[in-house]
Amino acid sequence: MAMLSLCCCNDSKQTFHPLSPNGHISFSEKNPLLLRSRNTLPPPPRPRRIILVRHGESEGNVDETVYTRVADPKIELTKKGRGQAIECGGEIREMIEKDGADDWKVYFYVSPYKRTLQTLQNLARPFERRRIAGVREEPRLREQDFGNFQDREKMRVEKTLRILYGRFFYRFPNGESAADVYDRITGFRETLKADIDIGRFQPPGERSPNVNLVIVSHGLTLRVFLMRWYKWTVKQYEGLYNFGNGRMLVMEKGHGGSLLMHHTEQELRKFGLTDDMLIDQEWQKRARPGELNYDCPTMNSFFTHFSDEDCLT
Repeated sequence: MAMLSLCCCNDSKQTFHPLSPNGHISFSEKNPLLLRSRNTLPPPPRPRRIILVRHGESEGNVDETVYTRVADPKIELTKKGRGQAIECGGEIREMIEKDGADDWKVYFYVSPYKRTLQTLQNLARPFERRRIAGVREEPRLREQDFGNFQDREKMRVEKTLRILYGRFFYRFPNGESAADVYDRITGFRETLKADIDIGRFQPPGERSPNVNLVIVSHGLTLRVFLMRWYKWTVKQYEGLYNFGNGRMLVMEKGHGGSLLMHHTEQELRKFGLTDDMLIDQEWQKRARPGELNYDCPTMNSFFTHFSDEDCLT
């Protein structure tokens, strides 16, 4: 059998970038030679904040029977929900402008559901084009899949069973559990971390420390994101509540990223944080990226044999 000889170009004299594995096109984040040369440069600045935004009021929030007629990804915002999103965008801009920086920008990650896309469109109204560094539609930020909503009475039974068996592990028939959402959010977190590490949200040629990341998603998904980020336990997760439609939670730099940099203790207790979780948030104010909290009070709930003296040291 004759062997085929394949050529990638007609010009044998054509030259290629010496560090590129693919002709003239180089994907620097995948090229080990470029990565090694980049190691001599300081890392890109980390984002000033990560702002979590729950979508505005939707038709399903007002009337649960909508789910029996409209597919969950296609449910829209109400007029009130659109107003909530515009108001939230104004609050975000006001918060950022208080920093006093001239070069600030926002970069958006958004769930592909219609109500989150509509939230983003209205949320962004207070921002000029030059202030928006970019946007990425991210399917892993979608709402928990509750299965088929066509039978309203059956869904009421399923939601009752979820409370009985536990809000984290109970899986809806033909749908997901919060534990399933945790798995895909873990993947998104790794993508987000990689984006931060290489400064993907930075405009070309810029290295500004004043970029704010905004994640527009759903109540349960955002609770699971926080659980994954701060390594909260299942029990701690099950004590959390959704924050309001069109509202935000802000993870802001101390040295680490703490909810207490922007929110009061009373606000976070209303959200469901316990004493142990608040103590850890105080530590997060001072923590540097990659550090572990060796004095984390959650250890005492796992290991009950410690004496009071052990806990104080």
